[in-house]
Amino acid sequence: MSEHDQPFDLIVIGAGSGGVRLARMSAQRGARVAIVESRYLGGTCVNVGCVPKKLFVYGAHAGEDIEDAAGYGWSVPHDKVSFDWCRLVANKNAEIERLNGIYRRLLENAGVTLIEGSATLRDARTVVVNDRAYRTERVTIATGGWPSVPDIPGKELVLTSNDMFYLPQLPKHAVIWGGGYIAVEFAGILAGLGVETTLIYRGDRFLRGFDDDVRRFVEQEMTKKGVILRFNTNIDAVTATGSHYTVQLNTGETLETGLVMAATGRRPLVDGLGLDTAGVELDESGHIRVNDRFETSVPSITALGDVIGTPQLTPVAIAQAMVLSRQLFGDGKGAMDYRDIPTAVFCQPNIGTVGRTEQEARSEGVDVVIYRTEFRPMKHTLSGRDERCLMKLVVDRASDRVLGAHMVGPEAGEVIQALAVAIKAGATKADFDATVAIHPTSAEEFVTMREPVA
Repeated sequence: MSEHDQPFDLIVIGAGSGGVRLARMSAQRGARVAIVESRYLGGTCVNVGCVPKKLFVYGAHAGEDIEDAAGYGWSVPHDKVSFDWCRLVANKNAEIERLNGIYRRLLENAGVTLIEGSATLRDARTVVVNDRAYRTERVTIATGGWPSVPDIPGKELVLTSNDMFYLPQLPKHAVIWGGGYIAVEFAGILAGLGVETTLIYRGDRFLRGFDDDVRRFVEQEMTKKGVILRFNTNIDAVTATGSHYTVQLNTGETLETGLVMAATGRRPLVDGLGLDTAGVELDESGHIRVNDRFETSVPSITALGDVIGTPQLTPVAIAQAMVLSRQLFGDGKGAMDYRDIPTAVFCQPNIGTVGRTEQEARSEGVDVVIYRTEFRPMKHTLSGRDERCLMKLVVDRASDRVLGAHMVGPEAGEVIQALAVAIKAGATKADFDATVAIHPTSAEEFVTMREPVA
């Protein structure tokens, strides 16, 4: 084994969004930094997560846009409309390659050394990659997460979200297993592309942790779009017959399908890192245990992102990286604030949410006032599509502060991003009421709801 001659100030293991941001910012502060990556630059988000997923969502929604055009005077003969899955995948791949190149250039321009290969900790200050040892003052683990599939007979036949971005062809029927945002998003994508889609979830209703009104509303809208929802149901086994699969349910029923995808959770990706050797402790869920300064049980080793069990969102990892870089190589100030983090689910229609749900606020003993509205978006007054929009505000009666905003509808993420600023700043319902609406928009409903629900 060879030894790299000059030690680094920091080696980052994992070149996802958080790892790359930490490496760049630390190098710009004068640190000598290396980053190790075994797969692809940009991590899950860029390669098999947020970015390609939203491109697929756009593709799936384009069919509805074509249908809706008729209400606006456009004649689109059905025999002239076709969809090419392979072209969508190829175009997506080209965009991901472009982004991979951007990440590489960002690292190069910042003076970060990129080491490609699998990293193992030999000790608290030595990282081994491709049989070469690198010495460093500090190590940060930012390896993210990986899809997890329950251990059932036929597990090897089940695809994960990683595989879905590279399918050679679309099946006629698909079974999606899970009830989180990944399951809901892929069910919408496949259904929008003409695949008969069944979503199976073991609980009473999917999207646990989201506001109950949002969950009910999305169930209603997804059913309208043809997704078959099977709640209180689980998969016991999967068997293959040629290119088709038989799914054995815990109800005793079976389903015949061309694809089974599990979106049943993600686990921290710590395989082969040598954490035991270095003395890094894990918590009960297998995540790396850190304090509020991202420090592990080993003083020279820190960790951030999905691997530490905080909200699994790209902007969270990036924000953590900014805080950690400042702590390691800046003035040492700053802390991560996890309150009122906005998020979106790119199902169809989209979900956007920020702040507390009605259920969370009530469980905390807050006397809340609820404002809620449902309506048909203006676009569909002429398209004729039976799709509705939901908007909801959760308000603290005592302080009048808006604690949460929730939306299901077109571009919900875009709308909620703006509201997140107001909620983070402590805006009251009176502030919302005093804001002049932009008309005609769906978003204006957030500043025109005057009467609370019973």
